[in-house]
Amino acid sequence: MQISLTQKYNVPGPRYTSYPTVPYWNEADFTTEKWAASFQKSFSESNFQDGISLYIHLPFCESMCTFCGCNKRITKNHSVEETYIKALLKEWSLYCRLLPEKPSIKEIHLGGGTPTFFSTNNLEHLINGIFSYANKAADYEFSFEGHPNNTTYEQLKKLYDLGFRRVSFGVQDYAEKVQKAIHRIQPFHNVAKVTFWAKEIGYTSIGHDIIFGLPYQTIEDVIDTIEKTNSLKPDRLAFYSYAHVPWIKGNGQRGFNEENLPKDAEKRKLYEIGKQLLAQNSYHEIGMDHFALTSDSLYKAAHNTKLHRNFMGYSASKTQLMIGLGVSSISDSWYSFAQNTKNLEDYYQLLEWDKLPVVKGHILNEEDLIIRKHILNLTCELETSWNNTLNFKEINSVLKNLAEIENDGLIIIEKDSLKITEAGRPFVRNICMAFDLHLKRKSPETNLFSMTV
Repeated sequence: MQISLTQKYNVPGPRYTSYPTVPYWNEADFTTEKWAASFQKSFSESNFQDGISLYIHLPFCESMCTFCGCNKRITKNHSVEETYIKALLKEWSLYCRLLPEKPSIKEIHLGGGTPTFFSTNNLEHLINGIFSYANKAADYEFSFEGHPNNTTYEQLKKLYDLGFRRVSFGVQDYAEKVQKAIHRIQPFHNVAKVTFWAKEIGYTSIGHDIIFGLPYQTIEDVIDTIEKTNSLKPDRLAFYSYAHVPWIKGNGQRGFNEENLPKDAEKRKLYEIGKQLLAQNSYHEIGMDHFALTSDSLYKAAHNTKLHRNFMGYSASKTQLMIGLGVSSISDSWYSFAQNTKNLEDYYQLLEWDKLPVVKGHILNEEDLIIRKHILNLTCELETSWNNTLNFKEINSVLKNLAEIENDGLIIIEKDSLKITEAGRPFVRNICMAFDLHLKRKSPETNLFSMTV
């Protein structure tokens, strides 16, 4: 029996928000001192031209969502807010002490966890505290993730007044049986309310996150969710595959059985139906798993080949230096990565000792930088080339590994370039894997990654 392309290529693989991917970081050669030197170098190269980005991780949630793979701390005790913000500002001050002058901030993204777990006053205190050490870049873009069940009008208005113009709301799916399975009961009314509030206040980019491949999810559920979404007309959408990684996230992703998840062709059909509906409603596919209206900055960036991808996901603008603040956050200087401790108590302790809470990282070598650029090209522009600056000695081996993917019509290879076809869009991660020299040299012996399709 002939297998489908989905069955053929649906293998475990990285999501490529970085290269090298975290499991292949060379931690033995990494020190906090090397990281400090790296971000200082990047700052000196980019601050005036591009500014820097901040990713701020706010880990607290009032309840556990079983689909979530983020680092979080479940609590209903809101007294934790002030202690955590004090720690964030201490960490930021430690970074600023290492810089020769005030940084100019181009991007801020508040992620989580649940950023809207924090009160309006505490969010204001956080952002004002950040800018007591920094300036705003001329073309800044600030964004945050909002939970439709607890985002208030006051939070939206205050963050807007502080410069935020983009907000994304986690929808996942509107079917009650799916919401019960993932422990995320969230009526359409709540999503509509916060979406209309954001539009009324003046947010210029409102996003919704939708997931396919969730437990008990059917084609009818996806159709209903996208029809409801279209009625609200968000500016952009993330429509991505559920990453089932219980071996990493423990009991948080064991709230249902494996057999309750749609698989292979059934799962892919959920995406194809959803994608077709989105196209009919004027949404354009951007990179991997993202869609946007032509008026949105994400579409414009993709159209002008200025799309960027990092640990925050896709971005309409690029900064060379991204500093991650908060427990588990990852920083990126382009030349190196650094990750904070995932343990909240350790995070507080290191800051009390006036130490950056970085516990691991990777210094990129020349080969890493070349491959990183190829993978960025593939995920952002769906093409790459290996001219003089991006040539590397294993290119012929990579092309050999891509022969079958080319035969299946997923890519077109020319003399010194590669382009992903429309049929190849669902398999971008597989194509990137052929360029991943770390993965090629050492295949994982245990479960590390979610499935690619």
